[in-house]
Amino acid sequence: MSLLVMLFFSLLRCILVVALGTGVSAAPRTGPYIDKREAPLQNIASPITSVTWDDKSVTLNGERIMIYSGEFHPFRLPSPGLWLDVLQKIKALGFNTVSFYVDWALLEGKQGNFSADGIFALDAFFQAATESGLYLIARPGPYINAEAYGGGFPGWLQRMRGDPRVNGPDYTPAIKSYLSNIGPILAKAQITNGGPIILVQPENEYSLVDLNTDKTLDPSYMQTVEDALREVGIVVPLISNDALNYGNWAPGTGEGAVDIYGHDGYPVGLKCADPDNWNASGSFFPQDWWAAHLRQSPSTPYAIMEFQGGSYDQWSGAGYDACAVLLNHEFERVYYKNDYASGVKIFNVYMVFGGTNWGNLGFPEGYTSYDYGAAIKEDRTVWREKYSNLNTPTNHSEYANTDEVMVTAVTTDMTKFWVVRHTDYTSTAGIEYTLRLTTTAGNLSLPQLGGKLTLPGRDSKIHVTDYSVGSYSLLYSTAEIFTWKEYASETVLLIYGGVGETHELALNSTAFPQVLEGRRPVFHSTAGQTVMQWNVTTSRTIVKIDSLLIYLLDRNAAYNYWVLNLPDTDGSRYSTASSVIVKAGYLLRTAEMNGSTLALRGDLNVTTTVEVIGSPSKLSSVTFNGKALSNLSTSNTTETLSGQAIYQEPNFTLPDLSSLDWKTVDSLPEIQSTYNDSRWTLADHTTTNNTETQNLTTPTSLYSSDYGYNIGSLLYRGHFAATSNESYLYINIQGGDAFGISAWIGDEFLGSYAGASNKATYAQNFSLPALTAGKNYVFTVLHDHMGNEQNGHVYGDNSKRPRGILDYALGGRDQSAIAWKLTGNLGGEDYKDRTRGPLNEGGLYAERQGWHLPQPPTDKFESGSPFEGVSKPGVAFYFASFDLDMPEGYDIPLEFAFPKWSASGTPYRCLLYVNGYLFGKYLHAIGPQTNFPVPEGILDYHGTNYIALSLWAQDANGAALDTFLLRPSHIVQTGYGAVELSPMAGYELRENAYSGL
Repeated sequence: MSLLVMLFFSLLRCILVVALGTGVSAAPRTGPYIDKREAPLQNIASPITSVTWDDKSVTLNGERIMIYSGEFHPFRLPSPGLWLDVLQKIKALGFNTVSFYVDWALLEGKQGNFSADGIFALDAFFQAATESGLYLIARPGPYINAEAYGGGFPGWLQRMRGDPRVNGPDYTPAIKSYLSNIGPILAKAQITNGGPIILVQPENEYSLVDLNTDKTLDPSYMQTVEDALREVGIVVPLISNDALNYGNWAPGTGEGAVDIYGHDGYPVGLKCADPDNWNASGSFFPQDWWAAHLRQSPSTPYAIMEFQGGSYDQWSGAGYDACAVLLNHEFERVYYKNDYASGVKIFNVYMVFGGTNWGNLGFPEGYTSYDYGAAIKEDRTVWREKYSNLNTPTNHSEYANTDEVMVTAVTTDMTKFWVVRHTDYTSTAGIEYTLRLTTTAGNLSLPQLGGKLTLPGRDSKIHVTDYSVGSYSLLYSTAEIFTWKEYASETVLLIYGGVGETHELALNSTAFPQVLEGRRPVFHSTAGQTVMQWNVTTSRTIVKIDSLLIYLLDRNAAYNYWVLNLPDTDGSRYSTASSVIVKAGYLLRTAEMNGSTLALRGDLNVTTTVEVIGSPSKLSSVTFNGKALSNLSTSNTTETLSGQAIYQEPNFTLPDLSSLDWKTVDSLPEIQSTYNDSRWTLADHTTTNNTETQNLTTPTSLYSSDYGYNIGSLLYRGHFAATSNESYLYINIQGGDAFGISAWIGDEFLGSYAGASNKATYAQNFSLPALTAGKNYVFTVLHDHMGNEQNGHVYGDNSKRPRGILDYALGGRDQSAIAWKLTGNLGGEDYKDRTRGPLNEGGLYAERQGWHLPQPPTDKFESGSPFEGVSKPGVAFYFASFDLDMPEGYDIPLEFAFPKWSASGTPYRCLLYVNGYLFGKYLHAIGPQTNFPVPEGILDYHGTNYIALSLWAQDANGAALDTFLLRPSHIVQTGYGAVELSPMAGYELRENAYSGL
């Protein structure tokens, strides 16, 4: 359970309760947020009929909620059988909401052909959210950014006249059509219809205009998007996310204004190369955001719609382990607590689970993994310490004895929260300090019993005064509140601090304190208060005062405690009214009361003592994943019930990929003299609508999207009759960061551009051999399309930057000497694989034939292994299958491992298909990704699996793999259950696949 999450809810709950008693809260806005036109998606006992808001919070049927949300994109995990797994882990953190994008590019690969079926259907996601007890914030775009292909824009938008993200004759009908399709899907899942969606965000970061224009943002466009959503039945409040707190579209700002204003914040930037340096990317500390909120949107709850939970990484980057270090638990403690001090009421962490840019869905600056350094890793395991840790500063001299600490007072009429951080928030030095705080008992100097408080480097703390714990009151606590719960016969309070720190609390009771476990603190009784001081150690202490049990924990030990909501009458887990507190180690997913038995489900990585700290009724037994705990016993002192959940090592065998029966086929027959390209697309467009590069420098457009080829490998063939004077071919080509090319004349290799992490465009002269006058020749250019750019800046048209040949010259001859043809994925926008969508496959010969799909016709292929490779430049495609028989009751994430990348190594590129799904793009000379996780559901853990591997050798001497492994990552014994397979449409003979042979 996340300490910060529980602390967040405690802080906001207390602020809210007290504030409502002051009479200063504005009446909730009601708006048109009632919709009874559709039958409920779920059978909910008490359906929500209204979603309202004021300056304090969002309210559901009159019940106020604080929104603590984590970002998760279901389209980045194309195994719907695992969506519940991720959502349960998010819920276990203490989140009550998940924010999710919808990627237009995956749903409408051809204009007017919208499809949200199979792995792209959202009903299973909505159902899993409800089952987990998580509300949803829907973010359908049409633009999403998200480090996704085109920022979510389909490739066909490159042919659109005019600018995207403004009202125009082409773009406006396109986005209205999209919203008319996705909108009803979301509308049906609104909480007013029994679903989990409570907020909808129109557009995304509609904030910045390209600096090269004097134009401004288009309010009519923003209004168009909002109206389109309302017209299809979206009735819940519309919320924005400004790229920073600029105030765009806040209520009352005119056309395009939303109901609730929100903004983003990425304070340490998106560069992971120097992970210990918070200033490496020109970071900032968001200390004045609350004041800006009061200026911009005082009538709405303060919302941060994306706050940094990690970072994407670039080609040749430092890797996601470095991103996780940059955005680690220290970052969370310092920055997140500052956000709480700023009065945030709607808070979304981007990302909490990143997932995978499978099937070419990423943008060109990032690679296959979208791990993001998030709390839940790409393979669904957890960064343990980061997972568990998930303002307007006042004059610190008023509250502390040193200028080295900054104290922010978050106040109500009674309870106060004192957020303490280093004045230099990047400091790694420890500081000792004392506090002078105002309480209902007067002004106090803390600690009262002597000594000093300590603040380690890159840390932050929240002290409380006049804090209610059920029927008890803490006059103050310098230790941080983890959680508390009032049960029938006792109240349980868990607090924590760092090992070696001195802490102190004062309780409004003079009952004799009993030390039930651990070292005895120092006690002092005065004026109706019991003051307790202790030094934090790795051994817990339990103190009982009257009927209050106080657990004194160190921060790391607190990671093992979980607070789980028991199911509502409808089976969902939204309500916190009835819950249990359990110490249980790695992960607890769910808890249910069956009579006097507590049934727990969770994950183990070692044999673990499970201890029930608090329960709404007396227990006689506890089960873990359906099995009774062993050695169950009741503590005579704490009356807790404990026993052991037994971990057993799984027994399984993974295949040795080097010993599989590999088959191979040449996937570049296009350079053969007998190849026939008569079915290829003729590049005959003499104009283009592409506003990014509208003035063609070639006789006809060679932009791939002008011909419907929007992703993956592209091939160009240029026919010409030689005069014998041609000495070189000049090509200027654009493919996005890290793209590469190889070129041939006939079957003679001219050379390659291996690619570079920061080059989207490259021009090269290829020397030609002596040509025979009058003879016909063909140039073949293989080009890697790395995805379309995002379009964050309006009027910048970055998403329309073309892919393909921008310019060329043939030894001084007129350009018209060459007649060009091109191809990409078979069918282009009429893509053949409807199961895996429009971004899954490219234009390599084997891809066009569909041989990357399960059960390819390998009996036609020769034996050959990627470990043997090829001895010349070109593309070989390899095929193999293997069986898995993984043990039930375990979550064993698997990954494919390629050789260590090297900037000076042999340049080659690989595509990895697993059961037809593209799950890896490996660039040996660019990196950094070498390990490619593939989830269960894509891998069949109890059957036959088919893998296909392309090997594009860009070097004259060819290439081979010296390493290619299938291996497990972190293994857990799980209570999750069986994982349903994703759709696995297999190979069928493709008509008109123009083999050309």
